Amino acid sequence: MAAPGTAPVQVTFDTASTSGPAATHALLAAVLRANSEISDVIFSPGRPPQVEVHGQLLQVEGQGLRPFTADDTRRIASDLIGSNKQAITILREQGSCDVSFGLPGLARFRVNVFIQRGSCAVVMRVIPTTIPDFASLGLPQELGEIAGLRDGIVLVTGPRGSGKSSTLASLLDRINEQQVCHIITIEDPIEFLHNHKRATVHQRELHSDTPSFSMGLRAALRQAPRVILASELRDRDTMEMVIEAAETGHVILSTLNSVNTAKAIERMVSAFAVAEQASIRNRLSKTLRYVIAQRLIPRRDAGRIAVREIFKVNQQSAQYIESDNGSGRNLSQLLKSGCGMQDFDCEIEKLVRAGTVDLETGLAYASDPAELQKSLGANSEKSLAAERA
Repeated sequence: MAAPGTAPVQVTFDTASTSGPAATHALLAAVLRANSEISDVIFSPGRPPQVEVHGQLLQVEGQGLRPFTADDTRRIASDLIGSNKQAITILREQGSCDVSFGLPGLARFRVNVFIQRGSCAVVMRVIPTTIPDFASLGLPQELGEIAGLRDGIVLVTGPRGSGKSSTLASLLDRINEQQVCHIITIEDPIEFLHNHKRATVHQRELHSDTPSFSMGLRAALRQAPRVILASELRDRDTMEMVIEAAETGHVILSTLNSVNTAKAIERMVSAFAVAEQASIRNRLSKTLRYVIAQRLIPRRDAGRIAVREIFKVNQQSAQYIESDNGSGRNLSQLLKSGCGMQDFDCEIEKLVRAGTVDLETGLAYASDPAELQKSLGANSEKSLAAERA
């Protein structure tokens, strides 16, 4: 039964009409047709299919659908992994694996299969078949400057599920449209498919095309790219290779699981030994070009909206990176200084004033709720409504 206040997603699916992989494909297609806003699909033993819509987990219901058995989820996992022997080996040895999967003309998925209590479970992130543009993501047009960079690192940060991959794909697509150059991506797994436009794009998938991010990056330096995309910075070796690549004249795009600019910089620095950290700060101050941190917050009407903090490196902000005692207040002042930068709370304030986000939600997602409320000068929704009127 669906949880209170969460309407189940109704699908039309004939369980008797297909079998084997075709049944898995048909079920996925039916689920996606039922709601165009689905971001994740979950298959778990003891449950019917579940989907996530705007951050809410909903049950899928339909004639013939029943809670999955362990054999059901194992079969679905096998259908999705297919003949990928490397993924099967990783699943056996490490307990989880990542693969990409596509339904032609409908969607692509980033799939994670994992073992829990001795049985398989599957989580699938839905990836649109078309690459989102700046307008659809609400990206400021000033970020188009990234397409003209000659070198340096551009980081997109945020918690999991905040849309980092979409933002990264949109930035890469802008470069692909505007620059005649060679682009190499190293992804785990490949998500958005980039066709050759003005640029030539080669996409490499972790495990099937290269054993690790660091080895893929090392090889890329011998493959004459101008732009390299590494889908995630996970460890010290990858971070070291990214900094080195930027120092040798490459543009590097990547993501980091971090809530804001300050945490992103600290996470990169702290990946290195204490004796190396001053040098790493110095190198980052010279190679980092942008940090784009983002959060998805609930809209007043329905759905969610992206709010972004944008940190652009200039002479003043480079000094912040080099300092090992930079305070959050100093960073906030930099972000509010303009010069192509954005502050989370300033963007949230705009949304609250416009009525896109309610006051309570804005304060809940703010970096400094007390300062935001002071800036709004509002103690209630009523006063904000009067201001908008």
